[in-house]
Amino acid sequence: MGRVQLFEIRLSQGRVVYSPGEPLAGAVHLRLGAPLPFRAIRVTCMGSCGVSTKANDGAWVVEESYFNSSLSLADKGSLPAGEHNFPFQFLLPATAPTSFEGPFGKIVHQVRASIDTPRFSKDHKCSLVFYILSPLNLNSIPDIEQPNVASTTKKFSYKLVKTGNVVLTASTDLRGYVVGQVLRLQADIENQSGKDTSPVVASLLQKVSYKAKRWIYDVRTIAEVEGTGVKAWRRAQWQEQILVPALPQSALPGCSLIHIDYYLQVSMKAPEATVTLPLFVGNIAVNQTPLSPCPGSESSPGTLSLVVPSAPPQEEAEAVASGPHFSDPVSLSTKSHSQQQPLSAPLGSVSVTTTEPWVQVGSPARHSLHPPLCISIGATVPYFAEGSAGPVPTTSALILPPEYSSWGYPYDPSFSPQRPRRPMSRAVVLLVLTLA
Repeated sequence: MGRVQLFEIRLSQGRVVYSPGEPLAGAVHLRLGAPLPFRAIRVTCMGSCGVSTKANDGAWVVEESYFNSSLSLADKGSLPAGEHNFPFQFLLPATAPTSFEGPFGKIVHQVRASIDTPRFSKDHKCSLVFYILSPLNLNSIPDIEQPNVASTTKKFSYKLVKTGNVVLTASTDLRGYVVGQVLRLQADIENQSGKDTSPVVASLLQKVSYKAKRWIYDVRTIAEVEGTGVKAWRRAQWQEQILVPALPQSALPGCSLIHIDYYLQVSMKAPEATVTLPLFVGNIAVNQTPLSPCPGSESSPGTLSLVVPSAPPQEEAEAVASGPHFSDPVSLSTKSHSQQQPLSAPLGSVSVTTTEPWVQVGSPARHSLHPPLCISIGATVPYFAEGSAGPVPTTSALILPPEYSSWGYPYDPSFSPQRPRRPMSRAVVLLVLTLA
């Protein structure tokens, strides 16, 4: 064995997650098999963000530094054989952003140690990554406890010359959620035409924007639920639940290169109708009860009133005379679910309508007393919770997103006229826009 048998960094109490403004303490541990002359022993605490135009490429095109502090642990001298510990402490800046890892960029915080040896001798280096969580308190977002509602009306052509309207209204019980919380969705579809609609689909989308020399957008479908279609001259109501899986928080305060947004998109293919509801994913749950009844109740003040159509044409009136009226909506069934596994769940398909004992509808999962930290959007998600000495990966891969390759501009659900439909074929979507 060589002179240096062990050279590593250990943080106090084995911590891996810190908050901005906290002290970070630890020690550099060294075990020598023989005396080691040196010129200096240094330790550096640093945080930075890098963005690349290629997936999983460490050659950053754009970088920004958040902090970089160094300490000298020992000056020129010689260390005898045996064990040596050099304690250190840094104060993390209050503006340090939350750790994040994505295919086109990452926010990394780490401690590095080095032994500078005399000329012609080998220098020694080691490093240790730690994580910073700057919690997003959902209660700080205006109107976060209010229902989220959007509506659209589309013309529907049938029998060559006839047209009608389809009114699609979607709502959620809140505007923001935390990991493990159940998102309650309601969609009201009023088919004012003589043709059945296509199935209605609800998708939880994640959009990560990377600011390099050109904008890079990584859009993923986190969860998707599909309901049935609506019969001609009928009004239908569709209620579903989506369990929010381990996801990075919506905002990364202090970082100007990476932005994370979430959307719930409800759409139909025929007619081409889409409504988009912006959502927030945070670390501290909304602690207020929604001011209005949840979707599905008899009267929801936050839900837009539906347009009552005029009577159908005379030639079709008899066909619908015996059916339900618009004032008596029918309930749509759900055809399929596809989403990530909930935390601590076994492998296999998950029906979000069947709630685990530790999950309360509309409430975050009671798995931690402290805000959880999810730093990655990869196939396995490093997930930290109270009592975890290290990252615990989730057990399921992300759902493949719809095909976006035919889009000539960055896909942004906030202004998308239509959500592209299946086949689901790629796990990562790269769309670029040259900056003006």
